[in-house]
Amino acid sequence: MRTIARRIVLASLVTLGACAAGPHQLRRSIDDWDHKSYVNSPWWNAALWVVPVMPACYVGAFVGDFLVTDPWAFWLHDAWDGKGTGFQHLEVPWTDGHMSSLWRDRSGWTRVER
Repeated sequence: MRTIARRIVLASLVTLGACAAGPHQLRRSIDDWDHKSYVNSPWWNAALWVVPVMPACYVGAFVGDFLVTDPWAFWLHDAWDGKGTGFQHLEVPWTDGHMSSLWRDRSGWTRVER
């Protein structure tokens, strides 16, 4: 019975301390690394996905963001002033054109601009 109570207390603390909203610094940093490696070498990037290096990094980054980074930003900075913390992505020079975010004006699905 004590073990169950301890598990419930631990699960409650983790759940209350965790946060799904936030700047997602770790996940977006992995995304920047993924983007940079794809621009520099699509085949190397494909290998990182096939061997599951990238998926493992994304899972680890999600857990780290959920338990540490996002609660830190949300509870210590953003929740009280009502302004969210942004994330500045790594700028990667394009070698063969680029695609734009679908959130941008005049972007097109699968449209590559050179």
